[in-house]
Amino acid sequence: MSLSSIAEPEQLVLSQPARPATRVASEADAVAAATALAAEFRRGAVARDRERRLPIEELYAYSQSGLWAITVPRQYGGLGASHRTVAQVFKLIAAADGSLGQLPQNHFVILAHLALDASPAQQRFFFDLALSGARFGNAFSERGGKHVADFKTLITAADDGGHVVNGEKFFSTGALLAHWIPIVTVDSDGRPHLAVVPRDTPGLTVINDWSGFGQRTTASGTVRLEQVRVPAAQVVPIWKAFDRPTAAGAISQFIQAAIDAGLARGALDDTLDYVRRHTRPWIDSGLEKATDDPYLLQQIGDIHIRLRAAEAVLDLAADAIDHALLHPDQHNVAQASLLTAEAKVLTTEVALLASNRLFELAGARATLEEHGLDRHWRNARVHTLHDPVRWKYHIVGNHVVNGVAPPQHPWS
Repeated sequence: MSLSSIAEPEQLVLSQPARPATRVASEADAVAAATALAAEFRRGAVARDRERRLPIEELYAYSQSGLWAITVPRQYGGLGASHRTVAQVFKLIAAADGSLGQLPQNHFVILAHLALDASPAQQRFFFDLALSGARFGNAFSERGGKHVADFKTLITAADDGGHVVNGEKFFSTGALLAHWIPIVTVDSDGRPHLAVVPRDTPGLTVINDWSGFGQRTTASGTVRLEQVRVPAAQVVPIWKAFDRPTAAGAISQFIQAAIDAGLARGALDDTLDYVRRHTRPWIDSGLEKATDDPYLLQQIGDIHIRLRAAEAVLDLAADAIDHALLHPDQHNVAQASLLTAEAKVLTTEVALLASNRLFELAGARATLEEHGLDRHWRNARVHTLHDPVRWKYHIVGNHVVNGVAPPQHPWS
């Protein structure tokens, strides 16, 4: 399928890719591309957040860079990048703009599920789309259920051999700006399936009603599904990923942790910049510069050490995920989930610490709206709510004390 047949959102004026996306040749090239994009994205981050202005041009540049396809397996023409590199890309972009850092989150989860659960024909079709620059959105979460996995969106068989989907989704990050929308549905037996449809499919409506105080430009609003017809070739039985040992859940949580590490880095970078340029020494210190204040240096050192530790554990989780993908047995999958849980705890804590400590160290003037520094705390507070870390402690503790393996689902 050519990109000219992939519809853009009716509510927005988005240019179709005039050419296929760049093919990233190496993991070093991926990091270099992310570094360059992050420098561009950082310049407009404050204004976009303040105005709730969707990053349309930036998102186009991001997906056209080829970075959204770095995990496509080599046998399908992709880079097959390691998860250390995936984390580095997410960290770099999230440090520059938290919303842009989150927007490809579910796209990468989709690529992982396609690699695990899709047929070879489906893999070829959807991986070709990703390599061409197509963006996969998200219609996963729902409001009002008993718990996060209590899905009400149903997929039923149609007379023509295809399927019909009905339901409503929320927290649909990236859907408004996507070319294709992957929808998590359940069949009559309650088994999850992924129905992947073009953005302009009749009956599919994306509403930009996200009003969260953080991650403001992720367009994480509502998707309504009314008699949405889905060909059988575009339905993937993702329940299979959790019916056997796979790294699917760890990958989903790992990307969340990488984003949080990037949010922490962005807050720390802006703290250092502000302190160096603006913060005054305290009256009782007898110092000429705030950057010589021993208490300030201690606090900065504390954040730096905690962030480095979080990133180190994130790298361990990345290696464990890569190993579990190659050797998917119960032990290896459990190790990937456990290390990812540890990384999620540490990245959550340092993101909140760094974004809160920013104001203590920078001073009262740092709270002025003109600086836009409050976005760091708002973004960290909102994004770190993805799956409670109190249960990460439980998962790790239950394994250490009782030898119990983590549960297999997307939130573990």
